[in-house]
Amino acid sequence: MTGTGGSTVGPSTGWAPRWPEARTRKFRQAAFVYLHLGLLYEGATFAMWRRGLLPEGRGAGGLWMLIGAAIVAAVFWGLWRWQNVWVARGVWLIAALRIPTLIGHTFFPGVDQRLPAVFYGTALLVVMINLWSLARAGWDL
Repeated sequence: MTGTGGSTVGPSTGWAPRWPEARTRKFRQAAFVYLHLGLLYEGATFAMWRRGLLPEGRGAGGLWMLIGAAIVAAVFWGLWRWQNVWVARGVWLIAALRIPTLIGHTFFPGVDQRLPAVFYGTALLVVMINLWSLARAGWDL
């Protein structure tokens, strides 16, 4: 049976639509890829915080780590449990907005850039992998 949103099979079960197994795997994969992206961000934030590299005037590093962990947990849960295409697409769009900055810092580093270009290049690679995974879930690619 086809339901709202395209190719669901059977009735909705609670919060999550009942997708075919292949689509469910895509959402779960996207959830775990995002979780790993979040772990890398948390690790980078911690390392930068300990070395005094976080921008001053934007709050304590520990607070930002807690906020980051909460966001990662919410996105992971949204992808894993709800399996909602709009969650995947929304997170994809927000993550895609980072690409121009990452490209700029990777390929056109400024003289006052505090972190090496390879840091941003690695982040660009990880973000692209995350976008690929989110797109597979959000658009059933």
